[in-house]
Amino acid sequence: MSPDFPYASDAPSRADVDALAGDTVIEFGSNGCGICRAAQAAIAEALGAHAGRSPIRHLKIEDGPGQPLGRSFGIRWWPTLVVLRDGREVGRTVRPRRAQDIEEALSALAASEAPDRS
Repeated sequence: MSPDFPYASDAPSRADVDALAGDTVIEFGSNGCGICRAAQAAIAEALGAHAGRSPIRHLKIEDGPGQPLGRSFGIRWWPTLVVLRDGREVGRTVRPRRAQDIEEALSALAASEAPDRS
């Protein structure tokens, strides 16, 4: 999915997120947030660079006061990208300015891979 799609107001439950299989990036922000809009090019670049590797689900969740999913992750600043593997947080970046900031958080996916035991 393209990073230009709007933040969804219907967030999954924390239990649903914890049950996700595979790699996921949850981007918390707000459709009216200028910093979130400014970060979209860097997010697109980083996710695009990662596209040749394992697939990553990208969820854009509208956050704000009283939003349970954002509170369960301790989100305080937008945008915050939380990197998950099989529903468990392995990395995070807050207010990324450059694709490299996001790539560093995504590198946690490679670090969390189980060693090949063949």
